[in-house]
Amino acid sequence: MNLAKVTINLSILETQLPKCKNLRRFNQILSQMILTGFIRDTYAASRVLKFSTDSSFSDIDLSFRVFNQIENPNGFIWNTMMKAYIQRSCPQKTLGLYKLMLVKNGDRDNYTYPILVQACALRGAEFEGKQMHSHVLKFGFGSDVYVQNTLINMYAVCENMRDARNVFDEMPVLDSVAWNSILAGYVRVGNVEQAKCIYEKMPVRNTIASNSMIVLFGKRGCVNEARRLFDDLPQKDMVSWSALISCFEQNEMYEDALEMFVKMVAEGVMVDEVVVVSVLSACAHLSGVHTGKLIHGLVVKIGIESYVNLQNAFIHMYSSCGEIIVAEKLFNAAYNLDQISWNSMISGYLRCGLVETAQRLFDSMPEKDVVSWSAMISGYAQHDRFSETLALFQEMQLSGIRPDETTLVSVISACTHLAALDLGQWIHAYIRKNRLKVNVFLGTTLINMYLKCGCVENALEVFEETAEKGVSTWNALILGLAMNGLVEKSLEMFSEMKKCGVAPNEITFMGVMGACRHMGLVDEGRRHFDSMMQEHKIEPNVKHNGCMVDLLGRAGLLKEAEDLIESMPMTPDVATWGALLGACKKHGDHDRGERIGRKLIELDPNHDGFHVLLSNICASKGDWDGVHEIRGIMMQHGVVKTPGCSMIEADGVVYEFLAGDQKHPRMKEIEVMLYEMAQKLKREGYAPDTNEVSFDIDEEEKETALFRHSEKLAIAFGLIAISPPSPIRIIKNLRICNDCHMAAKFVSKAFGRDIVVRDKHRFHHFKQGSCSCNDYW
Repeated sequence: MNLAKVTINLSILETQLPKCKNLRRFNQILSQMILTGFIRDTYAASRVLKFSTDSSFSDIDLSFRVFNQIENPNGFIWNTMMKAYIQRSCPQKTLGLYKLMLVKNGDRDNYTYPILVQACALRGAEFEGKQMHSHVLKFGFGSDVYVQNTLINMYAVCENMRDARNVFDEMPVLDSVAWNSILAGYVRVGNVEQAKCIYEKMPVRNTIASNSMIVLFGKRGCVNEARRLFDDLPQKDMVSWSALISCFEQNEMYEDALEMFVKMVAEGVMVDEVVVVSVLSACAHLSGVHTGKLIHGLVVKIGIESYVNLQNAFIHMYSSCGEIIVAEKLFNAAYNLDQISWNSMISGYLRCGLVETAQRLFDSMPEKDVVSWSAMISGYAQHDRFSETLALFQEMQLSGIRPDETTLVSVISACTHLAALDLGQWIHAYIRKNRLKVNVFLGTTLINMYLKCGCVENALEVFEETAEKGVSTWNALILGLAMNGLVEKSLEMFSEMKKCGVAPNEITFMGVMGACRHMGLVDEGRRHFDSMMQEHKIEPNVKHNGCMVDLLGRAGLLKEAEDLIESMPMTPDVATWGALLGACKKHGDHDRGERIGRKLIELDPNHDGFHVLLSNICASKGDWDGVHEIRGIMMQHGVVKTPGCSMIEADGVVYEFLAGDQKHPRMKEIEVMLYEMAQKLKREGYAPDTNEVSFDIDEEEKETALFRHSEKLAIAFGLIAISPPSPIRIIKNLRICNDCHMAAKFVSKAFGRDIVVRDKHRFHHFKQGSCSCNDYW
């Protein structure tokens, strides 16, 4: 029919609207209605508006233009337009339209306010929801069951269960919707006791209510109650099975989740994408790729493989199980990718160690969200690529993406490893400025950073400000204080930890015994070692025994230390023997040291440190043939000594120095400063400890070699580049040698500078010619 030549009426409209399959045809009908004035017919106008809001080819703006053509909209028309905004995910416009309705004194009925209250619920807008509640009462709809049920739901969504319960308690008639709504509210906020109370009072406990309770029990870890309720259900639907399987998966009972899924399939219950996502998560945690592949086959068979959340779950499962090629094929073949798909693939590559591949995919992303940035930054940090971690974080800042707690934890960890204190302090200031919540992980990471940069006061301040302290938070403080030479404070915090009711774990005792080791507190160390089993029922592991051996060895109790190794209930590791070897070197027990050293290079022929220690022991007693023998063994096995490396931060840039380094752009200035240091130190009484040089060369050459150690180069650079009173902070990858330790003490006095050196084992705070370790390290 050519509408342009026909005067439209209700009969023609009713005939033509069902035939309208595209926007062009609809616009013809609408134009005829406007031109002929038929749009003023309220019923006809309502039919056109309803058709427009329900049509897939008509957008919401066109529907609103239709609405604006209607001169006297009735209640149905207002409701239709407001409901359309909700259906098109524009609930805020629903509330805006209501304001216009009030201005024009539009008709309101018992369908109007449920729509408005639903809009408030969708936005989580409790304030506007309360305004709607007052209008409900003002205009006389307070006793309408439909309105009351939507009010209960709105308050529950906004987690205001007090007002939700008030509406529920005031209802004259409670239908199943009211019972289910109030129960769903308590489930949402996780209130198990109130939910159980409502559930038990329900006149009819339907499957929907029972499923909600299973979900709640799962969230709260009440697995036995969830299972009992599931078993007692007279009628189980797909959601019942899905809720219990999810309960098992959330509570890390992955085998039970898979077993229940097998039963679900065996009983012929329909499977949807929600339950498969839970089961695939269980497979990922169990590295059960074979089971995952069987589930993949089932998904393809029932035809739900195109769901994007399922594709993402398969990508995660395969990459978690090391099947990154399969995950990659799925990703490349998918035609309906979302942000999670990209993020899952990046995380998968990183999980499998393919950092460059992850970076290429990250760079090619059409859009990056905070999860994308966080995944890539965390991946760099987890693979010890700390410089890239910081560089990418700075790029993230420039892109305007606000970092989350996960990102900040990774970046602070990178700052810790690189001794990038300036950036770490900037991040701490950023956290404070933006009032980010300092949770256990973030607080612990900040404390760890400050302590590993030698900033004890800052660490204690963060510790006091952290409201939520886990055992890891206490451990970081106890270990860090001990590392910084504050042994008494470390042991004091251990006592405080126990007073606060926080149970110590294996790591705690590593910190406590480490504190005793740093100050040679043998008797106290023995007492804490014995208390592990006697008081705390913690079986000392090989590391605790190794720590005790180190404590005894450092104190010169070499025979007792060796006896302890021989009597250990487990096979001692090479680190434990290594601690005793180091003690033999320190206390000059060359015979025992050579015997243990030769045993160690048999146990671990590729460990450079043991070869070097044994070589040094031979050199200490003038056995140059022994030195050449050890060096020959190293060459034979391809063992290369790890070069000494010291890092120092100046003006936000981290610099690295190797022993004998000549590559620094300011090397000429450093050479001048080294000469000045040598002259001043000699006047202060410093004499190089040439025993540290295990080469058969003359004394003058030994002195020259000593003054090219990496920490001395870093100190010289620090004197040039870092203005007082800022301390010179250095990180050394190996244990600081006796000569560098002595030289740092003299420099701190001669130049009046505080120097903080973190070596492989602990901190050394040099000030006015003395060190925090009291020369015991």
